[in-house]
Amino acid sequence: MLPKVLVTGAGGFLGRHLVEQLLRRGYPVRALVRSAAASGPLPPLSALPIEVQEGDITQYATVAGCADGCGAVVHAAALAQVNPARNPAVWAANLTGTENVLQLARQAGVSRFVYVGTANVFGFGTQARPGDETKPYAGRPYGLDYMDSKQAATDLVLQAVTREQLPAVLVHPTFMLGPGDAKPTSNALLLELYRGKLPGYPPGGKNYVHVRDVAQATVNALTQGRVGESYILGNENLSYRDAFARIARVLGVAPPRWPLPGGLAMLYGHFCDLQAHLTGRPAQLNSAMTAVANDGHYFSVQKARTELTLSQTSLETAVTEALAWFKDHHYA
Repeated sequence: MLPKVLVTGAGGFLGRHLVEQLLRRGYPVRALVRSAAASGPLPPLSALPIEVQEGDITQYATVAGCADGCGAVVHAAALAQVNPARNPAVWAANLTGTENVLQLARQAGVSRFVYVGTANVFGFGTQARPGDETKPYAGRPYGLDYMDSKQAATDLVLQAVTREQLPAVLVHPTFMLGPGDAKPTSNALLLELYRGKLPGYPPGGKNYVHVRDVAQATVNALTQGRVGESYILGNENLSYRDAFARIARVLGVAPPRWPLPGGLAMLYGHFCDLQAHLTGRPAQLNSAMTAVANDGHYFSVQKARTELTLSQTSLETAVTEALAWFKDHHYA
């Protein structure tokens, strides 16, 4: 009999896909969410054949005991906010939250703990020589609490593996696209392109992956992969110019025409920092975000393909499905 799986962050973009994958494979699921109410166009999780428990992972008293009776935990809850670059709430969700979920797993004596991190905790490379799981963290110069907190949380899980023999496997997605992004989060990029709000493209690039591929590989990690190992979950390494051109083709719109020089982008980022300082509110972006966009965040996913049977769905399929979902739910 398959073990019951506690999924944190079950109401989020990836979390919904994780619940779907687990149910499809016959796992009993307990979903931990901040609120069990329906979020926008998505049906409430309570409509699914799962247990739903409300709680705040940053407040241990609200989640105490919620892993009891579960044989595994998939910890996907996180705050992926990058604007403002510095935000104590990001550390609370990503580090304190992970500390608390680890404690839940210890008390429940789970046989598998799958931690969902981010590929940004590894050193990135070029398209010819992409970064991989052996490359040390290179994101500290950006000054982003999101990256720094996820690196700290990754270290926390690895320490638990070494010191306590926690049976943990760590998965680290790249930039996820696909249907069901209700907020929207990463798929906001598609809407910006669709609405013609991106006149140019920065000099850097990143790795793109279908959210369903990430969900499948994450659930695979319940029975595949090696304890204490990290796996980057991604697919295609593309410059922003190439990615935007391919995405625009699927969206049926013109791609951004103008290259944005890195130096000019940084000047605008610093201007936004000043604007945020004077107004007390985040501007359109910040200098940390522009610094990230100027770099090429390219990664190899061969390890996850070999050990977690990571699927490789095309960028075009991810965009097609995301656009259809947005149209069905009146975003586009």
